Amino acid sequence: MIRARRSGSESKPIEINMAPLIDMTFLLLIFFIVTTSFVKETGLEVQRPSAKSAETKDKGPILIGLSKEGFIYMDNRPIDIRSVRANVERALVDNPDAGVIIVADKESVTGTVVNIIDQCRLAGAKAVSIAAKRDE
Repeated sequence: MIRARRSGSESKPIEINMAPLIDMTFLLLIFFIVTTSFVKETGLEVQRPSAKSAETKDKGPILIGLSKEGFIYMDNRPIDIRSVRANVERALVDNPDAGVIIVADKESVTGTVVNIIDQCRLAGAKAVSIAAKRDE
């Protein structure tokens, strides 16, 4: 609170209340935090296979990455094939309607992709798909 005295015969102080300014600042901060969208990534750079029928998904999917060496990534951390089901179940608790997208390298082993799809379906995922780049 800032107080100042006027010159002259009046002894009443002038006050500037800072509380509404601070409240407004916090409201703006909360607004920007709530409206910001974050991009989820698998934490793995892969060469996607191309397909003419590739589509863009707008919903927030659960992303699982698979490298050509067979390493599986989810939420920027490596996971084992045995923990895919538990991780997908945990993600489905937050968003039950989310689909799972497997971002696999085009040189990855097909058997590993099938195992990941199987684990996702056992976890309760209704839509499991494989990411591809659109063939122009």
